[in-house]
Amino acid sequence: MKQNRRRECLSDSIPDSLGIDAKSLMGRDPPQNLLPSKHDLPRLVLVLALASLVAWTCNLLFTSLLHPPSKPFCDTNFDSPDYSPDVCEPCPSNGECNDGKLECLQGYQRHGNLCLEDGDISESARKIVERVEHHLCEGYAQFLCSGTGPIWVREDVLWNYFEPVENVKVDNALHNYTKQRAVETMEKLLETRLNNSHGMKEFKCPDLQAVHYKPYTCCIRQWISQHILVVLPICAMLVGCTALFWSVQRKLSMSRRVEELYDKVCEILEENALTSKNANGECEPWFVASRLRDHLLLPRERKNPLLWRKVEELVQEDSRIDCYPKLVKGESKVVWEWQVEGSLSVSKMKRRRDASKTRVNESMDLNHQQHSEVKTEPVEPLF
Repeated sequence: MKQNRRRECLSDSIPDSLGIDAKSLMGRDPPQNLLPSKHDLPRLVLVLALASLVAWTCNLLFTSLLHPPSKPFCDTNFDSPDYSPDVCEPCPSNGECNDGKLECLQGYQRHGNLCLEDGDISESARKIVERVEHHLCEGYAQFLCSGTGPIWVREDVLWNYFEPVENVKVDNALHNYTKQRAVETMEKLLETRLNNSHGMKEFKCPDLQAVHYKPYTCCIRQWISQHILVVLPICAMLVGCTALFWSVQRKLSMSRRVEELYDKVCEILEENALTSKNANGECEPWFVASRLRDHLLLPRERKNPLLWRKVEELVQEDSRIDCYPKLVKGESKVVWEWQVEGSLSVSKMKRRRDASKTRVNESMDLNHQQHSEVKTEPVEPLF
């Protein structure tokens, strides 16, 4: 109960105090320094004018630098003699301007005050041109090599290669414009003509460009046919030189082999004669030529009768060897016999001379070593 009474007393006392304060404030006069004096008023006006001027200047600089005022575009068919660049902006290429507004042509996009080509359309048109060029040049190169293949191809046949590529969507207007750009590029790169019977354009790969699509075998064959008068003598000369070199090489190898066989025949006959002399007639001093041939020749050399014939000629010209027929086991055979007593063949003499030189060198080395050992022996003192 006491708390409620206190609350009522406080609530009654608050409005009375507020009313007294409000009455006292309304009854008072405003302070004298609230408004500027007559002497400070020009200064206040000057400060406000300078602040407004600074704000307007900053706004003007900001808008002129970052957002310059754009002039309207001149109309596309605007050809006035009083044209001035201060009046309107000239309409850029690949664009149409009407009522001061710019609209880029199809296939171009606006970038500022310019109309630039759409990259996706250009890339798609380029790929279409490459595909068609590859098809035409391969066919023409095949015709140049084998006589079969397309040369001139109509435009309607090439429509199969005009397919949307990558980012270009299958849209009629956009697709047709891409094909139009591809055809314009093809007219610059390829040869064109008008087919009177069908009334359509025909395209052909240029001759200089078709050369790069020919296979290497075709290029070599055509080059040989074009330079046949030069190639034939050169080939004949090469074949002749090769045959001559082979013949000379073969003769040299045969000559070396004949001399080798002849030396072996002399060694065998000489050793056989010495063996027969030392054996007191138990061994025959002669040797059958055919057996000697089969003993010395390799199996593949026996197929060449000229090789042994050359050896026989050397043997017959040698005065140390006697050739005569003899009955051997009831058959007539040609035998060879060494007739010079105590003589040595050239090869054996050479081997003995080399062996003697080797022995002399070994004995000299041994004497030199012994002489050096004698010099290096220590001498004992005599005290």
